[in-house]
Amino acid sequence: HQQRPAAVARRLALRRVELAEIDHERCTLRIRAQDVNCEQASAAGAAAPATRAAHRNSRYASTVVRSEHRYDALVGALRAEFPEFRIVRKDRSRLHRAIHHALRLITLGRMTSYLEAFQTTIGATVYVTADWDDCDADQRYVTLRHEAVHLRQFRSLTLPGMAVLYLLVPLPLGLAWFRAHFEKQAYAESIRAAAEVWGPDHPRRPEFRRHVIEQFTGAAYGWMWPFRRGLERWYDQVLASLPSSPMGAT
Repeated sequence: HQQRPAAVARRLALRRVELAEIDHERCTLRIRAQDVNCEQASAAGAAAPATRAAHRNSRYASTVVRSEHRYDALVGALRAEFPEFRIVRKDRSRLHRAIHHALRLITLGRMTSYLEAFQTTIGATVYVTADWDDCDADQRYVTLRHEAVHLRQFRSLTLPGMAVLYLLVPLPLGLAWFRAHFEKQAYAESIRAAAEVWGPDHPRRPEFRRHVIEQFTGAAYGWMWPFRRGLERWYDQVLASLPSSPMGAT
């Protein structure tokens, strides 16, 4: 179970806008270069910005391809590890629509984004939001690394065992020790995956750290472990296991 960070969604939107602007800029600059060629003999200066834009576009496209390959490789590895592994849209599941309404009641209206903002694993199936295929491949990769931890937990403890421990022990709300334990394992993997994809400084950003901590202390998981000081120590321990960022990196 993992929420898609809003900051990441905003960054994806900005990247798509940037790519569209680059494409538009390149076409515009080519038109201008042709006009200059018709009027003047020297067009090298006017063509230079178009070349730089084309290079930026090419680098971005290469990055997208690498990201897609990395995500596809992870999906393939999970299919090999879990023969019954599936990715299913959550909004098409009666079970998850029912869970959505139940969570709204249990949390007194505080948890309203279960269908739109959270990916959820049950058994060997990962249930995803309707926009999953439109999400950036890097974000899908990081999220699926998180969900892979839950896949292994279900395999180890079985679906009934996970259901009882995750939902009920010792309490369903407020002091859900086992839920917090399982999610610490999964979010530690999220932190490691984020460092791999976006660099070791990314999970050290205050907004990323705050997002992870709030999953434990907020309504999204039923206030499963509202002890921020201990969670901060846990987060620091995960960070300490990451590769150090290069000197001077930002």
